[in-house]
Amino acid sequence: MSFWSGLSAESRATFWRSLQALSGTRIVISLVLLAYLAFDRKDVPSAGHDLYTETCIAYLVMSGAFALACVYVRVRFLAQVVVQIAVDIAVISMLYMAAQEGRGSLVILYLFPLAGAAILAPRLLALLSAALVTLFLLIDAVYQAFAGVASMPITQAGLYGGVFFAIVMVVSRLAARLIRQEELAARHGADLKIQQAINQIVIADVADGILVVDREGRILAGNPAAQHMLGLANGDSGFALSEVPALEPVAFAFSEWRQQVGPLAGAARAAFVTVKPYRDSGGGDDGSAAWSGRRDLAAHLKLRFARVDTVDEASERCVIFLQDVTAIENQAQELKLASMGRLTASIAHEVRNPLSAIGHATALLAEDLHAPGQARLLKIVGDNVARVNRMVEDILQLSRKVQPNGEPLLLGPFLNELKAEFDETQGVADDIVWLGNTGAVPVRFDALHLREVVINLLTNALRYASGGVGSIRVYVVTDSAGGMELHVQDDGPGITPEVRAHLFEPFYTTSSKGTGLGLYLARELCLNNAAMLDYEYRFDASGFGVRAASGRFVISFAQPLGARGALGNGSNGNRKATT
Repeated sequence: MSFWSGLSAESRATFWRSLQALSGTRIVISLVLLAYLAFDRKDVPSAGHDLYTETCIAYLVMSGAFALACVYVRVRFLAQVVVQIAVDIAVISMLYMAAQEGRGSLVILYLFPLAGAAILAPRLLALLSAALVTLFLLIDAVYQAFAGVASMPITQAGLYGGVFFAIVMVVSRLAARLIRQEELAARHGADLKIQQAINQIVIADVADGILVVDREGRILAGNPAAQHMLGLANGDSGFALSEVPALEPVAFAFSEWRQQVGPLAGAARAAFVTVKPYRDSGGGDDGSAAWSGRRDLAAHLKLRFARVDTVDEASERCVIFLQDVTAIENQAQELKLASMGRLTASIAHEVRNPLSAIGHATALLAEDLHAPGQARLLKIVGDNVARVNRMVEDILQLSRKVQPNGEPLLLGPFLNELKAEFDETQGVADDIVWLGNTGAVPVRFDALHLREVVINLLTNALRYASGGVGSIRVYVVTDSAGGMELHVQDDGPGITPEVRAHLFEPFYTTSSKGTGLGLYLARELCLNNAAMLDYEYRFDASGFGVRAASGRFVISFAQPLGARGALGNGSNGNRKATT
């Protein structure tokens, strides 16, 4: 029983199934023997006919009993095997002695119990069975030789015995190897299940989101963190990222990564996207049904991508790692604001007053000096004084906690007036800035604050646009829930991922003439009005004539007062008050 006690539960179940198969085969053999008796009696003498019939019937009954026992009485496996093999050898031996002709065909039946013993019993027991059968054949051959019958020569009986021993050895070794392989597979399966359980615990508990998608961006699985970040209610899957408008930034970043070529494609740089909160569309079939789990603030996510090694491209899988860096960015900005707060007082006195004196002296010199070279130097001094003064003004403005005006604002008249003012002050043609849909619903935004934000975005767009007709586009997008977005877009080159990662950080600029505070101040003003400013890539046809993902600045206004899920009375306004 040592071999049986050392087996796993899976291997024991396999042995019981093999014994059931052996029992079923035994029933078939007993039926064949009875049919052989009915159709061909010439090999069975009349004296042994009754013994042959009774033996076959008894063998059929015992075969049925053995089959039931191995199904319903699963105890003492080795004992059942020994009893069944012993009965098989005894019955075949009785039939062998009862037959006078055609004994050679009955000898073949010994292969059935011997092979079963080699598979199901220890090797020593299987060899003992082969030895007993060989000994029986030799004794019978010797007896028949002395009796003068000589139905089977002694050499033939010995040859049968050698073949039986060889078959038992080969089958036993093969069975032992299969058992070891099954035991190894069972242990590996158990280890794999444990590892999978550990992985599930780790993946479910990790703060970063993990999303599994196919080559088309169709979501296959995601951990709870990813479901919360992307608003996948109850583990929704089976839809493509591009099918949900709110997830288009993630779809664009994934598409950009997929288009990369070369050995470094699998270790691409991180992408930063903004995923906005869900707004109920009233049950429309626009693919937003899966976007129902997230109703808080927009999240700024850092995305990393990795390919899974698969056998072919059709089964390709990719993993998207998501990290919510909103809190990290806010903390970094708070630290910078704290540093600026300590410097504000000294800047106001130690920088602004000398700066005013320099500007006044430059203006006086300009009245007396008229040479071209001197005028050029004075202009350089004046321009740099103005730049430094603008930086001081921006820093001082950041330190002021100006409360926004809560009066509703109609974007149509406001944007028309702002466009006319911008065209005049910047000296640009009337058709460069294209003003599209401005919406019919008032928004919650202070007019002075929104003017400063839009002027900043238009100035930035004018710096990079081509200057052609409609090269700068300003329009409003309204969803079915009443949420409004103001888009400012130009036909210049898009912002690279490296710049996008630091776009709204204070004092970060790519221009030698910039202060690095314009976009940061614009975002702060938006947050102060319960709105959100971000640079996004969108798949739409409202850009420049083609449906392609293009970058633009997007101001997401708060929901109108009284609307379901209004952000102004929720966490957005509270968050601004605490930062």
